Amino acid sequence: MTKILFVCHGNICRSPMAEFVMKDLVKKAGLEAQFEIASAATSTEEIGSHVYPPTRRKMAEHGISCEGKTARQMTMSDYDYYDLLVCMDRNNLRNMRRFCGTDPEGKVSLLMSHTSRPGDVADPWYTGDFDATWDDVMEGCQALLDELR
Repeated sequence: MTKILFVCHGNICRSPMAEFVMKDLVKKAGLEAQFEIASAATSTEEIGSHVYPPTRRKMAEHGISCEGKTARQMTMSDYDYYDLLVCMDRNNLRNMRRFCGTDPEGKVSLLMSHTSRPGDVADPWYTGDFDATWDDVMEGCQALLDELR
């Protein structure tokens, strides 16, 4: 089983979107038994908060529910537990170092580094552009799944 943790700053926009998009892609591919997928924050700001309403609406447009998801902060043990820790942007990557230090096992990556256009996933918290975030997350998750098959 491959265990994936998606990580962003607050765990209310991008990382839960990636978590539930990836779960949907895995389910549609009939690979649910081969994956464990979750998401977490690098900050404490939103712990316990539900997924941001515009994020929920964007996923619902595509038939994806994130019902019951609340934000949690990653822990030091997440590095040991998960096979892949996938960050949404370089700031998340830098903040993650507080939890896992270096990456001796090569588990940490940026989501968009799995695509043909590496960089950061658009942050809708600041831009309000949930379409751009959706496009980045969908492209990144599909590319990651293709790599893992």
